[in-house]
Amino acid sequence: MSSRFPERRTAARFLALACAVCAPAGAAAQATTALRVCADPDNPPYSQRDESGFENRIARLLADELRRPLEYTWLRDRRGFVRKTVGAGLCDVVIGVPVGFQALQTTAPYYRSAFFFVNREGGADLRSFTDARLPTLRIGVQLIGIDPGTSPVGYALARHGATQQVAGYTLAGAEHPPAQRMVEDVAAGHLDSALVWGPQAGYFAARSKVPLQLVRAEAPPDMAALPFEFSIAVGVRPGETALRRAIDDMLVRRRADIDAVLATYGVARTDATRMEAAP
Repeated sequence: MSSRFPERRTAARFLALACAVCAPAGAAAQATTALRVCADPDNPPYSQRDESGFENRIARLLADELRRPLEYTWLRDRRGFVRKTVGAGLCDVVIGVPVGFQALQTTAPYYRSAFFFVNREGGADLRSFTDARLPTLRIGVQLIGIDPGTSPVGYALARHGATQQVAGYTLAGAEHPPAQRMVEDVAAGHLDSALVWGPQAGYFAARSKVPLQLVRAEAPPDMAALPFEFSIAVGVRPGETALRRAIDDMLVRRRADIDAVLATYGVARTDATRMEAAP
């Protein structure tokens, strides 16, 4: 999702995205010092340079609540993102990291999501990794590196016999994100189904001219210990406890506004306040 996992934020960022925070000391400084957010300039639906992504809108809510100007450091969400942004002291916060991401302090989660099968209405209607048709279906999955099995859903496909027909979608050399290309290929009939991280699945499926359905991809019984669902939070530099607490307070105060943003972008959620994404 870029590959945001969780894709790569889904494997290393399942993830591996991150940033940090250099909170100013003192209330007066906080009122005037910019809140510096690190983000990908072309990673719909999360973030874009024109600030039209849903994480851009959440960042704006956060900056307004903290009464700080909002500034961005833009860098493609690729290997070395954290080192080149937070590690270089260029930004303070990253919106949208898995709870417990070790490189950062993370706030309380503001949504939870999972992977979804994206199917055409009237098509294969794939709903499970234990479906006997799995080895014969054309299924799209995002590649993390060069190995389809490096994400939980890719591993589940490989473990359950879907190898020859699996189509891997990479970040490299493509105009559009892998999730967008997968959803478009399902709509066009090039794929029977695709496995897509929830925020991207809901966003791109809602924009399809061909009716699509989302079905949550539950971990198969033999892989129950592997997480297929993640809680998403805001990441802050380790040690900046005051800033993390301030963001936690904001997430409570603006809960309804954040839920409205996520709903507007069709984010497929698995927490209690989700909009139902699948029948």
